[in-house]
Amino acid sequence: MNAPTLAELADALVGGILIGGLFAITALGLSLVFGVMRLINLVHGELIVGGAYVALEVSRHSSLDPLLLMPIAALAIAVVAMPVYRIALAPLAGQGAEPALLTTFGLSIIAQNLFVLVFSGDSQSLHASYTTDSFDVLGITVQTVYLIAFGVALVLCGAVHLLLSRTAVGRRIRAASEDSEAAAVMGVDVTRIHTIVFGIAAACAAIGGVLVGVTVSFTPSTGLSYLLTGLVVVVLGGLGSVKGTLLGALLLGAIESVGASFFGDGYRDFIGFVAFLVVLSVRPQGLFGRAEARA
Repeated sequence: MNAPTLAELADALVGGILIGGLFAITALGLSLVFGVMRLINLVHGELIVGGAYVALEVSRHSSLDPLLLMPIAALAIAVVAMPVYRIALAPLAGQGAEPALLTTFGLSIIAQNLFVLVFSGDSQSLHASYTTDSFDVLGITVQTVYLIAFGVALVLCGAVHLLLSRTAVGRRIRAASEDSEAAAVMGVDVTRIHTIVFGIAAACAAIGGVLVGVTVSFTPSTGLSYLLTGLVVVVLGGLGSVKGTLLGALLLGAIESVGASFFGDGYRDFIGFVAFLVVLSVRPQGLFGRAEARA
């Protein structure tokens, strides 16, 4: 193991923070669903890959830049996800965590097989001129595509935060999250709110999928790696916290990149999961989350 120079560490740190923006986008929907519904959505990775495939299909019939396809992918995946939640998951509310968890696992397997059937199992990617572009700032190399992902992460996390904190729908979402039974008594249609949240989460995942497709190649099974990364981000940042998700993702990106500069790129995931286990054992509510009150 060769110790990196200060310049290499600076490159790794900045690059890791920017990569963390991509992690934040792909984990935001997972955090939102857990925070509101206490549901670990195991089909989340396939929603990400679905967004990438929608963008790929549209790009084959148009000359639009992949970034312009993000709203299309977000709308398409949300339109599919909302009725799936209403039909397959909403009836399981109040029956414990296991039935919904197993259902999302089944939906994940079904989605992967549908992707293979429709798009084949070959590796795909979204092409753009800035995919491999980079530039130097004060001697630090910045990858353009990761800078774009970082900017999208700030905008998307900020928009979701404002939605939850400043709108009437956000107030209903917070009420359903804190006490769904009390919210229902006060006239909130909890099932409808949960369906909307699931749709918003799916749209966020699809946006992340487009950026994944621009950044790296993807296959029908790629979603698993982003599901696992998302779980690490959610635990690091604090379960159900939008701001915590962003901060946790940036921290994970920095830890993995700096660690990889010491041990090699092959240890990135290992380093991330070690950080995950350490935080989970020391601070289960996450670095930026609040501990739940106990009776």
